[in-house]
Amino acid sequence: MKKYYIAIDIGATNTKFGLLKMPGRIVSKKTIKTTDYKNPQEFSLISRNIIYSFLKDRKITKNSVVGIGIGAPGPIDNQKGLVHYFVNIPGWKEVPIRRMLMKKVKLPVFIDNDVNVMTLGEYKFGAGKGSKDIVGITLGSGVGGGLILNGKLFYGANMAAGEIGHMPINVNGPACPCGGHACLEAYVGNKRIVSRAKSEMQGKKTLIKSIMREKNSRLSPKIIYEAAKRNDKIAKKILHDTGVYIGVGLTGIVNLLNPEKIVIGGGVSNAGRFIFKAIEKTVKNRAMKIHAKTVKIVKAKLGEDAGLMGCLALVEEGLKQK
Repeated sequence: MKKYYIAIDIGATNTKFGLLKMPGRIVSKKTIKTTDYKNPQEFSLISRNIIYSFLKDRKITKNSVVGIGIGAPGPIDNQKGLVHYFVNIPGWKEVPIRRMLMKKVKLPVFIDNDVNVMTLGEYKFGAGKGSKDIVGITLGSGVGGGLILNGKLFYGANMAAGEIGHMPINVNGPACPCGGHACLEAYVGNKRIVSRAKSEMQGKKTLIKSIMREKNSRLSPKIIYEAAKRNDKIAKKILHDTGVYIGVGLTGIVNLLNPEKIVIGGGVSNAGRFIFKAIEKTVKNRAMKIHAKTVKIVKAKLGEDAGLMGCLALVEEGLKQK
């Protein structure tokens, strides 16, 4: 009986591999540096070797594997199994990764954008379970988004829907790497949070500086969050303002889509109440009343395993469509 799934979560820094089984249980896991493979061919070879090592270690035959799911950080044509490019990983352009990996392992392969996969994982197994309409967003270096409407991932005309980070939240504002201005990501990405903190800290005594010395670390959102937990006013203000910006962006999403839940993941979401209270208050005050009353804004539950769990769900969904 086929009951195992292979999951591959490609990130800019690390690539995670998992052997999973229903209902969403990780049996084996391995993480490598994304720099361990220099090109798609090396990725396919390393993936095959890790997959076979999972099977050998667990004494599982390949016939017991349902398929392989891949979450990847960039524009993906999930119908053709094609990676258009990776934003932060060189050497990938118009790569038919599904075909390449299927040739190596002779198993069904499904691939999608990593935030879509995370959203699917949270929908099936995490904070979005039991809802029909959810919006997933990740907060980190950038802001990614995934949409599940009426129980299905929504892709748009060019398979590119969900770019929540690139919705403008002002008429004029900072330039964004996407080529636009005043995008949400330009206000709440990691670099912007750090830049705002540096400006606020100039010429002032602050716990942020003490914690940087204490941990021998450069300024980061994590340091700012640590200072906020110790009641540093500047840190709390920065996180509050970040939450307000996010709330403004999400207000447009709430009014447009009227979702049941917004599930927020990624590193910045770990700032907890300092960000979430500001997000919730902003949405409640600015969204249309019936929409604001309905939506629940929640933290993602699956943590660092969201991508792997989402890959399992991706295989399941892909096989249903076939």
